[in-house]
This record gives sequence, structure tokens and C-alpha cells, in this order.
Amino acid sequence: MWRLDKRKQKQGSMSGKPKLTYPNGRGRMESIRWLLAAAGVEFEEEFLETREQYQKLIKDGALLFDQVPLVEIDGMKMVQTRAILSYIAAKYNLYGKDLKERAFIDMYVEGTADLMGMIITFVFTPPQERNLALIIERATTRYFPVYEKVLKQHGQEFLVGNRFSWADVQLLEAILMVEEKEPTVLSKFPVLQAFKARISNIPTIKKFLQPGSQRKPPPDDQYVATVMAIFKKD
Repeated sequence: MWRLDKRKQKQGSMSGKPKLTYPNGRGRMESIRWLLAAAGVEFEEEFLETREQYQKLIKDGALLFDQVPLVEIDGMKMVQTRAILSYIAAKYNLYGKDLKERAFIDMYVEGTADLMGMIITFVFTPPQERNLALIIERATTRYFPVYEKVLKQHGQEFLVGNRFSWADVQLLEAILMVEEKEPTVLSKFPVLQAFKARISNIPTIKKFLQPGSQRKPPPDDQYVATVMAIFKKD
């Protein structure tokens, strides 16, 4: 049903495992974990637990814009989530076969990123300002209908080019994130229901969805407190 570029995968392993530096939770790093896992790439993690660790990274010049996620890969210290994801997708043959396919992958990825951004920031919003109904409304009227229509129109298993790509990985991640908030959110999207089942059964994805993987759970109060303490403004 899908295949990875084994040559590229082998080249990546020669330089050692990628190292991810971020707090021990989802945030902006989770999509990076998802994409590496989907590509079958093992990675190491160093968790930020204190503001002092974060400040040391800045002092040492490890963070180009004083921000995480930080991914050390192929001799680079990469920051900026989009740049990291694009590099991983291209390296492991998950970014389409040509510029046109990449353009569609980019559009679909940006859509899911917008939706996921609403969920990522949800727990950091004061309770009285949280608007779960808006997230569900956007998911069911702005974003999911697009992917439902695309998959239905071309009748293929994957979003772009009839091959497994970054767009498929991130759409599944987005679906599962919204379902954690509203389990019935796909009730009116039968094509996406089938897509979810199909992509979830790809071996590398299935492994990542199992207990004990490096996939992170939904953020809790302790995670929020840790993140706030690490990145508090002086």
C-alpha cells in the first residue's frame, strides 16, 4: 500500500538518531514525532524540565531564534516546526514526487496545522475564554469537509498522488486530536472514517499508536504548569 525510500532511510541512519529537545508533552513537537515515527525513524528525546535548561540552550547558541522545538539531525540544529517537518518529509520520501504534489501537500498540511493550533493553545487559554464549540465548528465546517471531498473525488487511498505522504500523517493526527475533544466528530464524514482506519493500520503508524510509544498523551495541568514555568517572560 505504501513504501519508503530505503536508500534515504539508510543514509539517515548513518548520522545517528535524530535528537528532539522539548518539554515532555505534545505542543509543537508532536507533529515532528508523528512524522519521524511514520517514516520508521527512531529518535531520542531530551526533555526540558526547567527554565535553566532552556536558558542554557539559548546561551550556547543552540536555538537560532531562542525557540524550541529543537531537532538535531544530519549535523544540524534545526528550529522552526515547519522547516523541521519539511526537511523530514523530503528526506524520507513523504513529500510528493514533484513541485505540484508538494504544493497540495503544503496546502493540506497548513489546513490541519491551523486546526491543531487551536487545540494546542486550548489548555493555555484561561478557562473562561476557552471555546471548544468553535474548534468543533471549524473542524466540521471548514477543515474536515475539504479532506472528505478530496478523498471522495479522486477515489484514492491517500490525499496526494495516491501515495503515503506527510499530508496523510498530519491529517490523522488532527482527526485524533479533535476526537479526543468530541468523539463523534467524524459521524458525518464516512470517507474520513475509512481514511482514519486505513492510515492507522500502516505498520509504522500502528506501532506509534500503541501504548509505550513516544507519542505523548493529551496535556494535563502538570504539563501546562511546567511549560509556563520554562517559558515565562522575564
